[in-house]
Order: sequence, then C-alpha cells, then structure tokens
Amino acid sequence: MFTLYPAIDLKAGQVVRLKRGEMADATIYGTDPAAQADRFAAQGFTWLHVVDLDGAFAGKPANAAAVRAILAATAMPVQLGGGIRGMATATAWLEAGVARIILGSVAVKDPDFVRAACRAFPGRVALGIDARGGMVATEGWAEVSDIPALDLARRFEDAGAAAIIFTDIERDGMLGGANAPATRALAAAVAVPVIASGGVASVEEITALRLAPEGIAGAILGRALYDGRVVPEAALAAAQG
Repeated sequence: MFTLYPAIDLKAGQVVRLKRGEMADATIYGTDPAAQADRFAAQGFTWLHVVDLDGAFAGKPANAAAVRAILAATAMPVQLGGGIRGMATATAWLEAGVARIILGSVAVKDPDFVRAACRAFPGRVALGIDARGGMVATEGWAEVSDIPALDLARRFEDAGAAAIIFTDIERDGMLGGANAPATRALAAAVAVPVIASGGVASVEEITALRLAPEGIAGAILGRALYDGRVVPEAALAAAQG
C-alpha cells in the first residue's frame, strides 16, 4: 500500500515549511499545529509526519508542547523526527503516543543506538536519510558528512527499521518534484520500505512514485498541500490508484 504523509514541521511552536532546509527561509502556515493535524485527519489522510525543526538543530526536543497537542488532537498515527538522540527520549515519545520515531543524524553519530532502538521497538523506528548532493546531512541539515546516502541505507538494512524516509535537501520545499531517480535507486538497493520526501509537487508525481517498479512505499507532502497545488482528495485518490 502506498501511503501519503502530510507534514507538519515545527519551528517555535508554529507550522512552517523551509526551503532547502534553511531555517532562515521559513514560511509560516499556521500557529496552531493541533488544528492543522485535525484538518489533515478530516481530509482523509491516515498518517501524519511531524518534524521538530528546532529539536533537530538543538539535538533534543524543542517543540514538545506542540507535539503533545498534535497527539491529543488526532487519532492518526504520528511519525516524529527531530532531536531524538538517545533511548530516554525515544522511549518517552513512544510512550506518549507517537506511533513511530524517525532517527536521522544519530544514525551517523551513534549507530549503536539506532540498532538498539530498532530492537527495543520493532516496527516503530524509521531511518531518516537526508542527502545533499548524494551525501548524508546531519544536525538539522547544517552539516554534510562524507557518507553516501546509499551506503548509510545499506549499513542499516539488517537493523530492523520499519522504513527509510529519503529526502533530497536541495529539492525540499522547492515544489520542483522529488528526486525520483535517487529514491528509486535507494528502494532498489535495500529491502526496507522507502518513503519519498522533498519537493513532491503534483498528483501526477504521486502516481509515478506509486507505480515505480522498485516499490516505493509512500511520499511526504508539504508545501504543495499548504499552497494548494495538490488537492487532498486528488492526492489520496492517486495514492490509492
């Protein structure tokens, strides 16, 4: 099944979208994240993708109140990333009602923790691989490592992650389409389900991702939804085929 994940990115408690991951280039789309989550549920989405942007830079949760408000507002399962760097934080969020945590920077910095989390919480840990020029970026995309995205995915293929969320940073928030070739190459290289992220901008693109022979598992929708370029009903129909 191909799943669409509407995104709520949090900065200072507000709903924002960045361009190419630049915190200084944020567009504010709302001041009530819980109400936004409720709207996405009413539109028919079945999952929610939430990122604590401040937490990703700080290395610890920074928008906890907003996340808790979202969890209280909707019965939709929520996958959450940003600032989850240790078992105590991972455990706290999963016990608070988050369905799935996303571990990104820490996969480079502390791979043993990622493996331990996958073992401790089977089916509830996703690996977030964010790439700039094909290389893995960390610390809220502020740093670029010397590790190719494909290599990092292969390192964790046997860890037991529920999914890999792949983002091409240069396309994120730009409405120019996701990096389909890189996403498809990743999906072909590993057995872990791959979710496309970064720049998805049309219903036609959703259909193409769903029909990719490599078996892409879903896509994250951000600015295209907020700007009205993609209508929820049409997007969901394309995802369902």
